Amino acid sequence: MRTNPINILIAILLLSTVVSGQSQQRKNKERPNIVFILADDLGYFDVGCYGNPYNKTPNIDRLSKEGMKFSQAYVASPVCSPSRAAILTGKHPARLHLTNFLVGSRIDSASRILPAPWKPYLSGKEITLAELLKLQGYRTGIVGKWHLGTADSIQATAQGFDYDRIISKNGLDYYNYGITSNNKMVFEDDGSHYLTDKLTDFGIEFIETSKEKPFFLFLTYSAPHVMIVPRADKLRPYFFSYSKHGGKYNPYYAAMIESLDDGVGRIAETLRRLGLEENTIVIFTSDNGGVGLAELGPTPTNVEPLRAWKGHVHEGGIRVPLIFKWPGQIEPDVVNENYITGTDYLPTYLEILNTKIRHDIDGKSFLSTLLDPKADLRRGAIFWHYPHFSNQEGRPAGAVRLGDFKLIENYETGEITLYNLRDDISEKVDLSRQLPQKRNELYAMFSQWKTTTKVNMPVPNPDYRQK
Repeated sequence: MRTNPINILIAILLLSTVVSGQSQQRKNKERPNIVFILADDLGYFDVGCYGNPYNKTPNIDRLSKEGMKFSQAYVASPVCSPSRAAILTGKHPARLHLTNFLVGSRIDSASRILPAPWKPYLSGKEITLAELLKLQGYRTGIVGKWHLGTADSIQATAQGFDYDRIISKNGLDYYNYGITSNNKMVFEDDGSHYLTDKLTDFGIEFIETSKEKPFFLFLTYSAPHVMIVPRADKLRPYFFSYSKHGGKYNPYYAAMIESLDDGVGRIAETLRRLGLEENTIVIFTSDNGGVGLAELGPTPTNVEPLRAWKGHVHEGGIRVPLIFKWPGQIEPDVVNENYITGTDYLPTYLEILNTKIRHDIDGKSFLSTLLDPKADLRRGAIFWHYPHFSNQEGRPAGAVRLGDFKLIENYETGEITLYNLRDDISEKVDLSRQLPQKRNELYAMFSQWKTTTKVNMPVPNPDYRQK
């Protein structure tokens, strides 16, 4: 029996297509999609899976069940702009001299010092995670808050993002705002589109138009940052349950967090609908601690038993929720006790992609603890440097953590305090006199770090008059 040459050719073509498809699938599996969801001013205990009994966060809680929850995740700064810069560059904000939020200019005329000189933007020469991922074939997108500079050379699209939908006009409001792309207005709200929902819409649009290749979405919600403006239809259940909690929680803030949670759920559903869930890393975290004082309205939240809040180098300002989901690679429903910080995301992603880690960054990969949470990460020392006066009563200070111990230096007074976070998460007991050797060890380490990093320090106040 003679074989038809045309049938042989068709079979070869079909086999070639199957092999090519399998090769592409393997290649894409080696390059998982990344969806990094960053909340704004979300406190450590503001979501259900971190112990909040009032705020309704079923989608974030589900993400925690399906992924890994970190109990000791930190940001690199207690305020937003430097924290975001650290995530994108892997460098400490002190090295970048971007140490305050962009419009931060608060001083205390009665203090002996003035805030440190600083750089109110992320320099265009810095290499971002988006730029590095583009080199690996990723399509990159940012939706929401940029807050790292608006000039053409330092806007998001100049820093590696192919797609951008950036909050611009009325950035503190949740209605009557503007969204820009390449610094050009693409959407202006007329009071009918809740900002958190609209950002989710743009995030979904990016995923739907990027599904043919690996993608990186940096979805940076403004919620629940003040002003506290919730959707009215979310409030009723929180009013009815308010009295059950002794007035401890803010119903308006809770409703804002519920809208944030809705967004997380819609993103997750989009990934499932498009068949992308199994090959997508999803990260959920916050840019700094919650707001613990009244600001543009009533106090939004508290982070007790952590000490202080946003703008402070105490735990309440720098410890944040972190959930990391990676189907088939990390165990679900696991609590990871190792500590990591905001500079560590970039080297972790690079190691996941088997890409050489740059030597000029401060972060360290935590891939090993994602794959084996029981293993001791041995992260080493992590540092904080906030040489400014925050609008949440934070004073110029710095800190270092190594193992269970954390040292804080007050830049105004020179006071040094030492805490054992394993035994004293609230930082109530100063051990600096009881443990002078540990105090001296950490202080020497912190001083050396400040010198080698060439940090920007506060300067004397020429008008200061000692009383």
